[in-house]
Amino acid sequence: MTTPPAPPPAHPLTTPLSRSWRTAVGFADDHLIPLVDEGLGNSAYLVDLGDGRALTVDAERDLRTVHAAATRRGLRVAYAADTHLHADFLSGALQLGHDHGATVLASAAGHRGFDHRGLTDGEEVDLGGLTLRALATPGHTDEHLSFLLLDGDRLLGVFTGGSLIVNSAARTDLLGADRTEELARAQYRSLRRLARLPDEAAVWPTHGAGSFCSAPPGTGRTTTIGAQRQTNPLLAAPDEDAFVRQLTASLGTYPAYFERLAEANRRGPAVLTAAPALPALDAGQVGALLAGGGHVVDVRPAADYAAGHIPGSLSIPLRDQFATWLGWLLPAEAPLAFVTGENQDLGEIAWQAYKIGYERLAGHLVGGMSAWTADGRARATTAFVTPDRAPQAPYIDVRQKAEYTAGHVPGALHLELGTLAAHAADAPDGAVVACGHGERAMTAAGILERAGRTGLTVLDGGPEEYAAAHGRHLTEGGAR
Repeated sequence: MTTPPAPPPAHPLTTPLSRSWRTAVGFADDHLIPLVDEGLGNSAYLVDLGDGRALTVDAERDLRTVHAAATRRGLRVAYAADTHLHADFLSGALQLGHDHGATVLASAAGHRGFDHRGLTDGEEVDLGGLTLRALATPGHTDEHLSFLLLDGDRLLGVFTGGSLIVNSAARTDLLGADRTEELARAQYRSLRRLARLPDEAAVWPTHGAGSFCSAPPGTGRTTTIGAQRQTNPLLAAPDEDAFVRQLTASLGTYPAYFERLAEANRRGPAVLTAAPALPALDAGQVGALLAGGGHVVDVRPAADYAAGHIPGSLSIPLRDQFATWLGWLLPAEAPLAFVTGENQDLGEIAWQAYKIGYERLAGHLVGGMSAWTADGRARATTAFVTPDRAPQAPYIDVRQKAEYTAGHVPGALHLELGTLAAHAADAPDGAVVACGHGERAMTAAGILERAGRTGLTVLDGGPEEYAAAHGRHLTEGGAR
């Protein structure tokens, strides 16, 4: 067994705070604005520096919430800090440099290909009354920095990015399986370093509930060092080897687009001079796009897609998780057309695509499915039934491994949605396809139908309802 490393030298901020924690909470309430992306499970932060200027931390390319929050307070973003080369979204730091004249702050070890101030461990940035201090915390990525926010000698909190997060830590397998353990050991040392900060220190992570960067996924957004010492199971690991085993055992799958965004952020996303848009397309143009190798994404609710859709199109309902499944299931290099329903927000579709680097947006079908059928074109339907009406047939569960092992229908075939295309041959014709509610299952049915599977039924509900309707009990474990 590996001998636990000697504790690092005491951090200068382990001395008692000069004021009570009530003061720091007041700072967070008055000057720190979390901006949560519920779909990607991430938090960006806008810090009001008190003089008409602001700092952002880990802002994504869709800056609508940042601009709105800054405008409400009459702020100009003077600094845009990134804790690491993000794999799950394109950074908005470079865009903030264009829009606000912000100075980009990031790790020097990231070797970004655009103007920025590269920081090393311990380096400080004078924000004008407050100070930002870089703290090297590799593990999630090699070049990862956390940022301590100080008011003089008083620590207000720490932006931990993808190192210490609420009751967890960020995953260490994004640079390949051959480096997962090495980075997990680095993550161990980084978390121990952060844990030496004062109990009262606020912890402001980037990754949180719903993020595929968390390992395992957590439920909270912010915390304190003291709370994490008491409740974070990774900090309770008795030694480095146990920590590595615990963290790596919790790693599930993650969206395919994660493989390319870190490098895109290293180069720097293209600066946008206008909001992305979805041009109008007629049925002939959409049909030609599909025939030419493009993809049609139907963003209507699952029930609308089931009632009638373009053959070969893929159902990805427009909701918080839209970008995740778009980036997991479709290639970024192919043109995309969208089928929308009444009153769906075209700008929201475009921004969710752009924030993960999907820019080949051909447009949307004007008039929706009515225009498609009016043009004399065929439409397909998919059975979508409640659990009590589901046939006695093979049951395909497309949820994530953690969801499946927590409770599934006995005898279910587990085929995760994210990897379903590679395993479509394992799916029988005539199966019931299910997830937790129906949205992912409808997406899965489209993938299976394109692979030649027939007679599928999508469950409008989840395993609990199905089991109850059929007099069965869920079972645990057994994910492949």
